Amino acid sequence: MIIQWLEQLMYELSDFFMAPVIMLLVVLFAYSLFAAGEFFSQSWQRRQQKNNYLKAVGLKLGEANNLNLKGYPLVEIAHSHPKVTKDQLDVAALDILQGVRSVSRLAPMLGLIATMIPMGPALKSLADGNVQGISENLVIAFSAVIFGLVIASITFWIAGEKKKWLAKELVAITPLLEESKIPHSEVAISEAA
Repeated sequence: MIIQWLEQLMYELSDFFMAPVIMLLVVLFAYSLFAAGEFFSQSWQRRQQKNNYLKAVGLKLGEANNLNLKGYPLVEIAHSHPKVTKDQLDVAALDILQGVRSVSRLAPMLGLIATMIPMGPALKSLADGNVQGISENLVIAFSAVIFGLVIASITFWIAGEKKKWLAKELVAITPLLEESKIPHSEVAISEAA
């Protein structure tokens, strides 16, 4: 008796989750399109500012403030805050990637949830011999999983490309970070020797 009541309660609650999950998938799809636009914009900025980037990684930290470094966020942070540490730049890189990484993981889960919820009514329709009920629920189920996978594919690709960009920036800026940590007295001693 209690088990049947719990099963019925779970069935009704799972149906309640369908609308929020579908709305979240729509919001995440819009976010993935926004992220794609932002990615292509940053890609264009990186091409336009490549010479400034190459100059900036050859200067001491803080000396490239007059250069436009849009599209190169870690180099821009390092030059605008010369006392920044490598760990702080690592955290900044994680912050930059957090949105697309989270969406690339969350979207397939939501797609799976939105796929499984209509499967209950579809199976019930199968048992009742209602072919139209089966097809309506399966259309919703397959559409939801496709949306989830498309969202995840877009954001996963963007996250991978941005991670590569940020890693290259971090490698390029690391010698400048290490150089800025050397006390000036040690530099004078090493130059005198």
